[in-house]
Amino acid sequence: MRTHHLSQTRNIGILAHVDAGKTTTTERILFRTGATYKQGEVHDGTTVTDFDAQERKRGITIFAAAVSCTWDGHRINLIDTPGHVDFSAEVERSLRVLDGAVAVFDGVAGVEPQSESVWRQADLHGVPRIAFVNKLDRSGADLDAAVASIRARLHVTPLVVQLPIGAEEQFVGVVDLVTRRAYTWDEQSMTEVDVPDPAALNARRRVLEEAVAELHAGALEEFVANDGLKDATLRDALREVTNNRTGVVVLCGSAYKNRGIEPLLDAVVAYLPSPLDVPPVHPDRPATPDAPFAGLVFKVHAATTGRLTYVRVYSGTITKGATVLDTGTGRTERVSRILHVQADRHTELDEAAAGDIVALVGVKHAKVGSTLCAPDAPLVLEAAGTAEPVVSVAVEALVATDTDRLSVALARLVDEDPSLRVRSDPETGQTVLSGLGELHLEVAVEKLRQANGLTVNVGRPQVSYRETVLAGVSGVLYRHVKQDGGSGQYAHVLIDVTTSDEAFAFDSAVVGGRVPKEYVKAVEAGCRDALLEGPLGGHPVTGVHVTLVDGQTHSKDSSELAFRTAGRFALQQALRQSAMAVLEPVAEVTVTAPDDTVGAVLGDLAARRGRVTDSTTRGGTVVVTATVPLAELFGYATRLRSRTQGRGTFTTRPAGYQQAPEGTA
Repeated sequence: MRTHHLSQTRNIGILAHVDAGKTTTTERILFRTGATYKQGEVHDGTTVTDFDAQERKRGITIFAAAVSCTWDGHRINLIDTPGHVDFSAEVERSLRVLDGAVAVFDGVAGVEPQSESVWRQADLHGVPRIAFVNKLDRSGADLDAAVASIRARLHVTPLVVQLPIGAEEQFVGVVDLVTRRAYTWDEQSMTEVDVPDPAALNARRRVLEEAVAELHAGALEEFVANDGLKDATLRDALREVTNNRTGVVVLCGSAYKNRGIEPLLDAVVAYLPSPLDVPPVHPDRPATPDAPFAGLVFKVHAATTGRLTYVRVYSGTITKGATVLDTGTGRTERVSRILHVQADRHTELDEAAAGDIVALVGVKHAKVGSTLCAPDAPLVLEAAGTAEPVVSVAVEALVATDTDRLSVALARLVDEDPSLRVRSDPETGQTVLSGLGELHLEVAVEKLRQANGLTVNVGRPQVSYRETVLAGVSGVLYRHVKQDGGSGQYAHVLIDVTTSDEAFAFDSAVVGGRVPKEYVKAVEAGCRDALLEGPLGGHPVTGVHVTLVDGQTHSKDSSELAFRTAGRFALQQALRQSAMAVLEPVAEVTVTAPDDTVGAVLGDLAARRGRVTDSTTRGGTVVVTATVPLAELFGYATRLRSRTQGRGTFTTRPAGYQQAPEGTA
């Protein structure tokens, strides 16, 4: 049975740019709450949440891991999400099931490109956040500069509730502006000390009160009446401001040195919402244990012991042995076991109730994004969207007899990660694996080798091109007439093609019922078929608006199939007559390098058809932002290291598509 009331549960994620210290923060939280007895270290490969062999080898988080711990009588379910852009889909799926998040920022670098991306993802899902400025013990770390970058780049109001004691190597503790107490840390423990500078505390507390009064009506009344705020009012106002996302509480510390973790946990409990504080996932499904069961699958893991289906329970209770309905497929599944998950360790439960995050065993067919619910109370919950893959590699088994095993392993990969796609190339007969980036595919292939013991050959990465219409044509007539005994096929369609800002738009201008409604739908379906392969290189077509102008039917021989076929051939013909162009995927690349290497960096970006959009210098380091075609970025990591004597780093994020030079693809 559950021992925590829902109001004492927090489902939170840790979000951040790659290398800002997310996993270290998670490890320290687990250690401080007694969930682990030994601190894990990323650089030693001993972390709890990065338990996959590849994560330990690369020192990055790849797969979202779920762990839980207790603090101050509260149960905290924590998901450590990846920071690398190639795994942003994993972040997206995790955000969908979280109630709150801790955003970790690097105290030296401030807000970095990927932290902006995950921040925007959290905005889309309406997830309340608090911020933790990490690495304040590093040289060049500056809380005020990091807070200024949060305000400037994320367009939010930061509410700083702590002051650091000491700076850089001398950073030893924090002053809490809400409770007016000060704490320092040695290697082992936290100690309460006298406030080192009461005047600085009062000045900063005043700034905090003024900022909160501007955002919260109740606090403003008290502030005006009493020329200040009581501690309890300030704390309640900070919680409300966090939950309605008008401001962001900012804390600071150094996770690696164990400084600032306890106050961060206190802030999670004090300011982030419980499952009861967020709007119910559906009006009919309150977050109570006695409502009909509903849960969302956010991760699938094909473990050696069997398939684990990770579910966030939104309402009701699920018990061991229960039957649940997968509303997407209409199948019922039997839950043989319910596991409480600690990264790669599990304990069995008899039941799970609203607000819990658990793994189910026995659910064989539910995919990521599936809704599981009580069979007598069906419901569909909105799943997180999946990003379109932009990079592909051909994969084949080295030993011909392994071909079947490879296809089973690939199916399992796609089952676990829906942002991967597998298809067979009709021209070459090769199996093509597509994903969100070079690293994403590298990790997937490595997983094929490790988990399945397969030796696979991998082709060179190829980017996914698109085709688009630059100038359309009007009055394209296509007559589809087939007569070969029995009922024939008859459909005439007349279409106009223009450009569109959307991927595909379709409308009908047919008057007088010359084409019945169901046939209009069939023409639209046929047009969608035609968009799969464009006339220039067989790439998918985007940015097309089709108008069905007129048509003709036959009393006996017209059918939906005939009009679908006519729609397809009409649009293929129209595209061949239109002015078309190839589009290539581009990425926004942010390079951080010593300023004495900036010439080499800029020259290399120019050679890769990069367009520099921004360049800033900060303390001997230059940060260059450029838009570069994805096809030119393969192998860039090695090149950048050699150009900057190993001191340069870069991050990328997708930036859509742009017209490719003539002759591409």
